[in-house]
Amino acid sequence: MKRLFLCLTLVLASSITTAAQERQASPAGTAQAVVGGAWVKNADGASVYQGAKWIEVTYSRPMLRQRTNIFGSGAEYGVAIRAGATVWRAGANLTTVLKTEVPLIIAGKTVAAGEYGLLVDLKSPTEWTLILTSQKRQTAFDPNNTTDLSGASNYDPKFDVVRAPMHVDSKAPSKLDQFTIYFSDVTKTGGKLALAWENTIATIEFRVG
Repeated sequence: MKRLFLCLTLVLASSITTAAQERQASPAGTAQAVVGGAWVKNADGASVYQGAKWIEVTYSRPMLRQRTNIFGSGAEYGVAIRAGATVWRAGANLTTVLKTEVPLIIAGKTVAAGEYGLLVDLKSPTEWTLILTSQKRQTAFDPNNTTDLSGASNYDPKFDVVRAPMHVDSKAPSKLDQFTIYFSDVTKTGGKLALAWENTIATIEFRVG
């Protein structure tokens, strides 16, 4: 019995250790919105939502882990989280991706339905520029690949589909520990995309094309 108990204890300890080792510092996350649909009555008289089209952002969600002033200040603003790239990958790990089933109008420019890398040019606490790029993305980091996007590394502005200024509030009252992307004020014809971390919230409006 003692031997069985010891074996079970070792298995449990091993499982806990393995789970801890596998936990990612920047877990995967998604944000979704549905647009273009409408509530209608079906044959049974029940209300159903039909005609919806999806917009989805897939990204990794870094945490502060007791860090402060995560974006930096002055000439160093954005330098630390860019990790050597010229722009920010809006998260961590691989490139953040926006996928839309409908054309979107952002800052007067039409973005066709499809998938795009989502990046941010961080100029100052009040100047963020959203970038949607058609540049090919790496699905796993390859140090020998100097052409395709990995995070924001190898970024080439010639593939930009849209560059649009964001509205930035760098003095939000609550301190958000984990980087979060979400949709707000969503209607049938548009809404806002928001990026939030620490005391900064940056938003941009979009309309269905």
